[in-house]
Amino acid sequence: MERDDRPPVATFYVDAELAGGAVVALSDAAAHHARVKRLEIGDAIRLTDGRGLVAFGELASLGKGSATVGVERIVSVAPPLAIHLRVPIGDRDRMLWLAEKATELGVASWQAVRFRRSASVSPRGEGSAFAEKVRGRMISALEQSGGAWLPAQLADANLDAVDCPPDADRILLDGGGVPVLRLVGARPAVVVFGPEGGIESEERERLEAAGWRAATLGGTTLRFETAGVAAVAAIRAGQLTTAG
Repeated sequence: MERDDRPPVATFYVDAELAGGAVVALSDAAAHHARVKRLEIGDAIRLTDGRGLVAFGELASLGKGSATVGVERIVSVAPPLAIHLRVPIGDRDRMLWLAEKATELGVASWQAVRFRRSASVSPRGEGSAFAEKVRGRMISALEQSGGAWLPAQLADANLDAVDCPPDADRILLDGGGVPVLRLVGARPAVVVFGPEGGIESEERERLEAAGWRAATLGGTTLRFETAGVAAVAAIRAGQLTTAG
């Protein structure tokens, strides 16, 4: 029986098919979280599959190493207009922080890019093991923010292999560019930016030759994680304003 008067007390990500009437098993980490939060049988729960489906139900069982949720209803959430984030390989902790905030802001995809100045960073975030940490941070942020879409994670890339959807505006963050809102329309956007110390001139020329347009966020030098969050927020606001 649906009881919409009870707000969910927790949201959990599940990598499983969601359907009304189903009983869904939570992951070990989610079950542990449920115990830490002192949830009880019958508590209202919200589930998200990270692919646009959100389920509402109640905690059906909670044991020492497991938990299940009985699904009562399903809601399909349309994705926001896409923003694809192409981040520099840099300091691991700062990349993880950026992954968290990017998920909260609803980016469509994430790809880490090797710049020349990335090589001097230590410890830097790259490789398959670090990608799993990024995914874990994204899932945590999705649960905390109540989002419905988990960013797609693409493989790390060199500058000449940066993924760019053909229908997206290509935006290169650079202090010498035009204000970023001048390049934002009611269409998808993909934004790339460099590590600490910036993009070298030859790299900038290669990107601009490939159709990337330089845009600035202001007159000060930002840390890369600050630049990423500011860019996504500004682009999202610009998309909404243009679409409205």
